[in-house]
This record gives sequence, C-alpha cells and structure tokens, in this order.
Amino acid sequence: MSTTTPRNDAQHPTDTAQLDSAVKWVVTTETAPWHEREGLELASPTGMPDVFVRSENPLHTIEGFGAAFNELGWTALSALSAGQREEILRELFAPGVGANFTLGRMPIGANDFSRDWYSYDEVDGDFALEHFSIANDLDTLVPFIRAAQQYQPDLAVWASPWSPPTWMKTNGHYAGALPIPGFQNVENGLRPDQVGREGTDMFVQDEPYFQAYASYFGRFIDEYRALGISITMVMPQNEFNSAQVFPSCTWTPEGLARFIRHLGPAMAERSVAVFLGTLERGDNRLVDGVLADAEAARYIDGVGVQWHGKKAAAFLHRDYPQLRIYQTEQECGDGKNDWRYARYAWTLMKNFIADGASAYLYWNLALERGGVSRWGWSQNSLVTVDAASGRFEYTYEYYLLKHVSHFVAPGARVLNTLSYTGFENQLAFLNPDGSIVIVLQNDLHEEQVVNVLIGDRVLSPTLPADSFSTFGIPA
Repeated sequence: MSTTTPRNDAQHPTDTAQLDSAVKWVVTTETAPWHEREGLELASPTGMPDVFVRSENPLHTIEGFGAAFNELGWTALSALSAGQREEILRELFAPGVGANFTLGRMPIGANDFSRDWYSYDEVDGDFALEHFSIANDLDTLVPFIRAAQQYQPDLAVWASPWSPPTWMKTNGHYAGALPIPGFQNVENGLRPDQVGREGTDMFVQDEPYFQAYASYFGRFIDEYRALGISITMVMPQNEFNSAQVFPSCTWTPEGLARFIRHLGPAMAERSVAVFLGTLERGDNRLVDGVLADAEAARYIDGVGVQWHGKKAAAFLHRDYPQLRIYQTEQECGDGKNDWRYARYAWTLMKNFIADGASAYLYWNLALERGGVSRWGWSQNSLVTVDAASGRFEYTYEYYLLKHVSHFVAPGARVLNTLSYTGFENQLAFLNPDGSIVIVLQNDLHEEQVVNVLIGDRVLSPTLPADSFSTFGIPA
C-alpha cells in the first residue's frame, strides 16, 4: 500500500465534489494485524454524526515519524540473515512501503540500550579532545543508520547524550543511581557517595568543561558527517532530571542554560538545530527556567518531551507556539510486546499529537525477544528477533504506529475533531496533497458503528471489536 502522490492542484478537502467515494480502510485486531477492507464509501448524512472532522482550520504541522538507533537493536538484527535485515529496513524506511519513517534518533556515546558504557573520550582532563574517537560506533550505530539510509536517503537523524565523559562529571561515573535489588540484577560500580540527585548539576559547572563539551558535540557532528551521516539536530541531555542506574546526568535549568550558551554557537556553525530536552517531567517550569536565559534561548528551536513530560506538552505548545515539540521516546513497556500495551500506546500517541507534538518517535526499533538491556531493564520494540531460530516478527505496536505513519505524510496538518455523542477515540490529518487520514480505535469488546462527518459527507464504518482502523480519503 502506498501513499497518494502529492499534486499541485489539490482542492480544499471540504469541497466535497472533489471527495472520491473510494476509501482505503485498514484494520488491526489482536488476531489479525493490518487487514485491508473494501466496499466503504462516503455517503450523505442521515442523523447526528459521532465525530465531526473540521478541516477549515488545520492545526500544527507533522514533521514525521521514526524510531531510535540503538546498539542492541543492531546486534539483534545482526542475528538475522542479510536478506531478513533488508526486508525489515525496507518495511520501516522505504517510502510508500510500510511505516514510511523519515526521522531517527541516536545516542551521543552510550545509552541504556548500548552494549556497555563508553564515551568518545574517557581520557581524564583531555580538554583538547586529542583522544576523541567514534571507533565504537563503527561496529553498530554507523552500519545501522547507513542501512536505513539505503531506503530513506532523506532520513533526518538527531542525537542526544545520556552521559558526558565521566571526567566531566562531579561524581566521576557514568551512572547516577544504584541498582534496585530484585529488579535490576546488575552491577554498575557506583559507590553510595557518587549517587546523583534530581535538581542538581552533575556536570562540572566550570567554563573549560562547558567549552570542551560543546567541542565534543562538534567533533561528533563532524565525524559522522564525514561518514555520510548528517545530524540535523541535538538535544543537550536525555532526561536531565533523572539519575539512573545506566548512563545519565542530572542538570538544573540554570546549568543547562549555561551549557547551551556554548553549545548553541558550536551547532550554529554547523547548521545544526538545538532543542531543549529531553524533558521527562510534567513540569513546564523546567523549560521556563532555561528559556529565561535570553542568551541560551536564542539558540533553542524546539523542545523534546517524553514519558511524564506528556503532562507538560500542552502547556508548552500554548506558551511557546514558536517552538517545535517532538515526542522523543514512546514509553517502553516491559518486553512482553502484548496487545494490552499497544492499546496504551494508542492513548499516548493520540494525546501527544493532540497536545502539539509535530514528531512522534518510538524507542527500540529492534531487540532480541524479551528486550533485556545491559542494565537489566526489559523493553518493547517494533521488531522482535529470536536469535536461536533466526526468525523475527513485527509487534502490535509496530502495526499501531504504521496505522498513522504509513498514511500521514511529512507536512500534514493535524485536524480538529469533536463529538457530541461521547466518541473521543480518533486522530485526523490533512495531507499536503489534500487527502484526509482518520484513525479510530474501538475500545469496546463488540462491534461499533461510528459516523464520521467530513464536509457534507459521512463515513459510517462498522468497527470490529477491540480494533484500530485507518481511513484514507483521497482529495
């Protein structure tokens, strides 16, 4: 199935003379993912609609969808044959084929789904970065991204660190928390006196360190660019309020602002955008605290929000309409990849997009079955790999994300919807070519007829029990 080719003469979608009666309809249930249905047509309304799609005042623009490139994702895919890897990457990245991903996230150095801790320069006091090296990435992240680029040459990759080099930190260690007994059966070597705390700066707040770290970002950009991988945007710190058992570093808003004064010019020289993030707290005042610094604020183009930051997204969209909002990491599940979590993921996606997110990114693109990290946390993924048998499968959450990303093109506008009958389980989009995309969930355990009014025409599908449906309506 492919998206409609954009054309320059598309009419406004409320001109219903231009609405073709042929509607693309795809359904996913727990037992039958991505099933195409036929025979659905637009008709004249005969009663009160359940959902009104309002296309006259489109909302914010969608930049795209994507997932993260992690080391354990590549090691999982490496357990498959070359042909299987190509099949997966084509499905995820090739235009018009499957998920149509155009965005990718990557770590700067190690993250929680790396093979182990590393940074690009662990030589104490190397302010000149004479020992800087991305050699570790040549085995995993570089081939991973290049493999995706083969199918999506215009892939936009952005990056953020989980921890600076250990010698730039006040505790001299990559982590900020001790393992939780009985939950994380791992060791990270952290001493009790090295434990970090939310609301503190674990990065050394001295000018030589800020300068060296900004240069560290610049070297990362330069060396990846030399390999044919252009990093389009960076965020200064993943989850800057969380001290974790895995690579992490807490910052105060004031500390982040001090660093961004150095990071901003280094990235501007390279035409790389800077977003503030990632914010995983439901407190928009943490963003206010950084933007209060006028010198830092002039370099910030957007905000990255994930996890409990979902509670701040709507306020950020209202208070800072000039800033783009990325949903940077969908909550990661527990490694079971079950239908229950896919239903929860729909709620996350629906709310983030309604609250102003212009990009939506999944976390682990692929993992071995069970999804256990080096630091003892099991997470979900879009693709699960059984290394012993050499088999893989797409998960429920992959099909759910595909229900949106396959149909919604970069540059699409989010549409307002409303209901007077209590149905509030939908997203709607206006594509650049004038086509409309509507995604509906039936969360009941029985079939449900939903009447959706678009202009002066109505769509009346009978939604299967406990299902997701996407409807593509041509211009």
